[in-house]
Amino acid sequence: MRFTKMQGAGNDYVYVNCFEEKIDDPHILSKKISDRHFGVGSDGLVLILPSDTCDFRMRMFNADGSEAEMCGNASRCVGKYVYDHGMTEKKEISLETKAGVKILKLFVEDGKVERVRVDMGVPEFAPSLIPVLKEGDAVINEKISIGNEQFGVTCVSMGNPHAVIFMTNIEGDDLHRIGRMIENHPLFPARTNVEFVQVVSSEILRMRVWERGAGETLACGTGACASLAAAVVNGFTGRKAVLRLVGGNLEIEWDEISGHIFMTGSAETVFDGNFYMK
Repeated sequence: MRFTKMQGAGNDYVYVNCFEEKIDDPHILSKKISDRHFGVGSDGLVLILPSDTCDFRMRMFNADGSEAEMCGNASRCVGKYVYDHGMTEKKEISLETKAGVKILKLFVEDGKVERVRVDMGVPEFAPSLIPVLKEGDAVINEKISIGNEQFGVTCVSMGNPHAVIFMTNIEGDDLHRIGRMIENHPLFPARTNVEFVQVVSSEILRMRVWERGAGETLACGTGACASLAAAVVNGFTGRKAVLRLVGGNLEIEWDEISGHIFMTGSAETVFDGNFYMK
């Protein structure tokens, strides 16, 4: 099976062109191919497929084999893949995902896509739509208990669930323990991604992410969007900020008129190869 490894802000996935390849069980394949010792090594698997309603369709699988609704960094890489491989000449394409249709604007230099701006849609705060098992209209800086500790959590959906925690210091390995416990907390029936965010200024946020089904990754596009939305409703920033992630920066803007969040960042090809499926 031919594949391409790509990364956006260090969030790396294995991409398979399903216009040419046939994948029988992507859940199993994702676990095998993502293994960093016995496989290619990645945060997961992304399939690029035909769509009946859009220019292309994306399916994304975590390293543990579970399917996710959406991945912002992966969507940018899909945009680069289809343009760079001559599958489209458009510089604005529609992408079908399990979280709805995303519109990608491609910024091309010397015939290759360097950056992509993605319309990530409208953030959702209603608990039942995230989902989080809480009453009320929203979960904003509400305390949840993890062992003997309490954390203020703001819950947001960007088509997938996020629990955003603001901290004065996001360094240290303890976030792995906290992230794992919150991901699997009974409040989140579909589990959740967990963002640890440090406010640097009204225009800059630092973020680490514990991704559902993958553990800590270098970046998460939907998580960056959820973090900005959470920062705005908590009064920490304006509607536009740079998110400094471990793997690089993302520019996030929450448009006041449309209510949509836009994410802009790089997309890079790492290498192509063959994977021998057993």
